[in-house]
Formats: sequence, C-alpha cells, structure tokens
Amino acid sequence: MKKNVALLLFDEVEVLDFAGPFEVFAVTDELRRYETFNVFTVAQEQRPIRARHGLSVNPDHDFASCPAPHLLIVPGGFGTRALLKNEAVLAWLRTAAASAEIVMSVCTGSVVLGRAGLLDGLRATTHHECFALLREHAPRTEVVETARFVDNGKILTAAGISAGIDCSLHLVARVLGPAAATTTARYMEYHGMAEGLKN
Repeated sequence: MKKNVALLLFDEVEVLDFAGPFEVFAVTDELRRYETFNVFTVAQEQRPIRARHGLSVNPDHDFASCPAPHLLIVPGGFGTRALLKNEAVLAWLRTAAASAEIVMSVCTGSVVLGRAGLLDGLRATTHHECFALLREHAPRTEVVETARFVDNGKILTAAGISAGIDCSLHLVARVLGPAAATTTARYMEYHGMAEGLKN
C-alpha cells in the first residue's frame, strides 16, 4: 500500500523546507513505478499560500479533506511564528501525528512541534539561528546544536532548510532501504546524501 506523505503549508513557509522533501519523496515514488508514496500538500484552508519571497502555492487539501498521513512533514520559515498561536493548526498536528507512522520537521517546524507538545522528552534540532526559540517553546526537549538531523524513531527533526533533503533521504533509506535513497539522490544529483544518511 502506498504511504501518504503530507506536507503542511502556511503563509511565509520557507520554500526549500517543503519543496526539498516533496522532491525526494516524489522522485522516489517515480523511480519505483509510482508504487510507494502518495505525496501531497495540506493547509488549514484550501486557498493559495504565499510562501517566502512571494511564491504562490496551491495546497492539495485543507484539514477537512486531508487523507490520514503515514508521513507528516512540518516545514519551517518565518510563518511558523503565527502557527505558534494558531490553536486550530496545533490541534490538527496533534491529531495527525497521533496516527502517523512518522513525523518530520524541517528548520523551525520543530518549534511548532514543540509548541504542540510533540517533542516532550525527545532530542531535537532546528535552524542554527533558532535554538533559543526552540528551547522557549519546547522546554522539556533536549536541543541538539550540532546535528544535521535528529532521529527519535517516530519523530525526526532536521536543521535549517537544505537539511530537510538529507533527513528525507534518511527516511527513504529507513522505509525502503539504503539503495532506494542512493538511487534517488543520484537522480537528483544531490551530493550531500552521504552526510544526510548519517544520524
């Protein structure tokens, strides 16, 4: 059965935070005859989302129509500051995360997970300029400042922006094996894969 990979979108989301993981999982699915991942975007409302630097993106689903994700990806960006006060988004994240197999954040997406209480008792990382922000909103979390990403099993957090590609390739290796991740990275001509597959 194909696994649903849901990427959360919101205004002022960092483009590569969601586009990098989207590309990794979509390319992996393509290279495996479209039999592995159903990759889609979701937002609180199904309307055009204005990402960082003005990119307009149309989410595939709103919260009401979103298929239950097996893999839930929460990107970061300046727009996460508003999410920290958005109880509807935080409540949806708690519900979706409870039934998901894997939850992954990129950049300050980890701060949102922390605010939702999903990082309590875990180790986590974020963008190098936002460690204090993560500590503020995830006081029961060990903040790791030296890792490209942190894998707690069900919940993973990636550092800033391009680290989301590394963490996504790591997840592909976990789910489908290292050969699948290597094939995807080669197709993408992504030479950071060797570092990305380290934990």
